[in-house]
Amino acid sequence: MRYKTLIFDLDGTLLDTLADLAAATNYTLQKNGFPQRTVDEVRMFVGNGIRKLIERAVPTGTSKAVQEQVFADFNVYYKAHCADTTCAYPGVLALLKEARSMGCQTAIVSNKADYGVQELAKQYFPGLLDAACGEQEGIARKPAPDMLVAVMHKLGAAKESTIYIGDSDTDLLTAANTGIPCIGACWGFRGRQFLIEHGATLLADKVEDVLPLCR
Repeated sequence: MRYKTLIFDLDGTLLDTLADLAAATNYTLQKNGFPQRTVDEVRMFVGNGIRKLIERAVPTGTSKAVQEQVFADFNVYYKAHCADTTCAYPGVLALLKEARSMGCQTAIVSNKADYGVQELAKQYFPGLLDAACGEQEGIARKPAPDMLVAVMHKLGAAKESTIYIGDSDTDLLTAANTGIPCIGACWGFRGRQFLIEHGATLLADKVEDVLPLCR
């Protein structure tokens, strides 16, 4: 294997979380008297953390104070409902198992709130990850390199042997800012054409394509 450390985005890469994110968004919008959003709208809103999701979902001109209330309501609901319909994409568990059987380290770096990352990692990938990092105070979220760098440091991973796998433009930028390559996950929330338009050069159309690109 050319790459010994495989670091993954979570939403839209390892897990299909879209329905639960849309449900939490619309529950929260309705609770605060705002119009609801379609699943496809939420698909394009996610990827930069919950605050940015809320900022994009509420009507233009919504005050910061109200946005903070919506943010708080979202977190309360999502903590209880983050795994109602969420599931791993087909082939993901086999991918992680095979990578680890080959001596690779595996990890998650996600802009999802850290409570969600830790809960979902524990529930869906027990024993299959060496580290998991979500958005938290004191560390800049993607596309800043800080989260990736922190996980690489924890794992003792060199840039030359580390690769990132994600489904969004944010993931592509994060890898570029860190100085490592990125595999675009075409099965995720954005799709192949979007990734190409945003500069992806390594593309995995399905989960089974990831490991061959790492060799």
